[in-house]
Amino acid sequence: MKELQPINEYVLLDLTEEGKEQKTPSGIIIPDTVKEKKSVAKVLAISNVENAEISVGDSVLFKGFSGDEIEFDGKKYLLVPYADILAKVVETDVI
Repeated sequence: MKELQPINEYVLLDLTEEGKEQKTPSGIIIPDTVKEKKSVAKVLAISNVENAEISVGDSVLFKGFSGDEIEFDGKKYLLVPYADILAKVVETDVI
């Protein structure tokens, strides 16, 4: 089995949801060229980053035009520098 392991302070994010076909409520298919680029994704792997504030499985917000999109074994991924991770998405209780 092959897997991707980022190096040089990179983070591997899952973009498989992005490839799904999107339609308007009236059924018109939205082409990839006009879709907004996704800015939240799930962390799949992290290189050796000292004092990392995120971990595998976290959802994170990243810079809009950051990183390199790659396809590996039929799935879409994004490799972004650790410094381009802006925030971790966390669930909170409503008070």
